[in-house]
Amino acid sequence: MKRKLVVGVLSAIMLFSVGFSSEVGAHGMNEDVELTAEQMDEMATLQEKALEKKVEIINKYVEFGVFTEEKGKKMISFVEKKYNELKENNFIPKWDKHKKHDH
Repeated sequence: MKRKLVVGVLSAIMLFSVGFSSEVGAHGMNEDVELTAEQMDEMATLQEKALEKKVEIINKYVEFGVFTEEKGKKMISFVEKKYNELKENNFIPKWDKHKKHDH
């Protein structure tokens, strides 16, 4: 009984804290930062490696039967799209999609 209570409380805490992590992320960014060419090259290299690893992981899940081939292709397409968006923004993430803008 105690174990179920502890697991329930810990689960609730984890679920509650997840909601705050997304709110904190966008507010802690500097909006007026521009990366130098050297910094962009370094970020490009890191992001390309991350993309390759994500694709490799997705392909392994497809190979192991966790995802269908169709689902794997959709997931790869999504991570490639996100990489291209990041590249278009000079490797500066834009996390304010849900932020209310004054028009």
